[in-house]
Amino acid sequence: MNLNHDSVRKIQGLVVFTVVVAVIGSNYEKLFGMAGVLLNMISPFLVGGAMAFVLNVPMRNIEKILPFKKGSRLRRPIALVLSILLVVAVLFTVTVVVVPELFRTLAVLQESIPVFFAEMQVELERLFADNPNLVAWIETIEFDWKQIAQEVMGFLSNGASSVLSTTFSAAASIFSGVASFFVGGVFAIYILLQKETLGRQCKKVLGAFLSESAKRQVIRVAALTEKTFSSFLTGQCLEAVILGSMFFVVLLLLDFPYALLIGVLIAFTALIPIFGAFIGCAVGTFLMLMVSPVQALIFVAIFLILQQIEGNLIYPHVVGSSVGLPSIWVLVAVSLGGSAMGVKGMLLFIPLCSVFYSLFRDLVNDRLKRKGEKANQGEDG
Repeated sequence: MNLNHDSVRKIQGLVVFTVVVAVIGSNYEKLFGMAGVLLNMISPFLVGGAMAFVLNVPMRNIEKILPFKKGSRLRRPIALVLSILLVVAVLFTVTVVVVPELFRTLAVLQESIPVFFAEMQVELERLFADNPNLVAWIETIEFDWKQIAQEVMGFLSNGASSVLSTTFSAAASIFSGVASFFVGGVFAIYILLQKETLGRQCKKVLGAFLSESAKRQVIRVAALTEKTFSSFLTGQCLEAVILGSMFFVVLLLLDFPYALLIGVLIAFTALIPIFGAFIGCAVGTFLMLMVSPVQALIFVAIFLILQQIEGNLIYPHVVGSSVGLPSIWVLVAVSLGGSAMGVKGMLLFIPLCSVFYSLFRDLVNDRLKRKGEKANQGEDG
């Protein structure tokens, strides 16, 4: 049998592929271990890249309003410093405002929960007064909160030895996390200060190893990904702030308790698309229920009304078509992301699926256009 050069190359490629698959299959545990070690090594730089992406969103807007010329060397560092100060100020304000309110809420709940269960027990006894057996069973239900607290303290004291034994490992993990965060922060600063230079270098690397058409395609996908993620991040944060502020103002005007805490909680949970605000609603309803069941029902009604206003009026104008993903695929993206990576997956999968959706839509339209052109050429012939 005569084999030409192309056939020999195909056979060689098939043999190499078979050997690689066999090696991976017989040593997959070691390979996974090596991949874990490699991921742990580069994790500070991944964190730094994520920090740079987040900081770049406000920094880009701050650069536009600074009174400096475009080529000024002070423009980029000042914008970066202001962006970092903005993020730190937001986190500090939320911490200062929310933490004391949270401790006050926990102190109130410690007193109100036993009273609530006692009142509920009385109401159940009155409601089922015609059924003596059920009333007798309800009367046997007791919540000895001192005994529960003693059991919790006993559990903690019994586990003290295990806690002490893991103290050093926990301290090492905390130190490692702080070190990774610091390295990532420094890496993020370098990325933001030299992002144009890094962009040119990446284009050179792509030009050296890829064809011109492949290079243009990679750059187009990267630009689409950056635009989609930035728009989603900006829109989702702004929408969450607006929704939380609406709840705070309405609850404050109605003189409801926990207005500030619930407003901040709903603002944070609203960052999770679709399901997030309902988590805040459940927690807020529980807090209201400890005060008054009537206020809890009114709060649920307020939530449904504000949620409709936010979903139909605010969200389309604030976020708009920045994601460009139909509602059904948003639900699919949230479900898949939550199953794979939890809350991080929910936030990551929506813009990621939006990028895939846009690319697939362009591919389908391009193929249909080509088929239409071929059909027209056939008719002309």
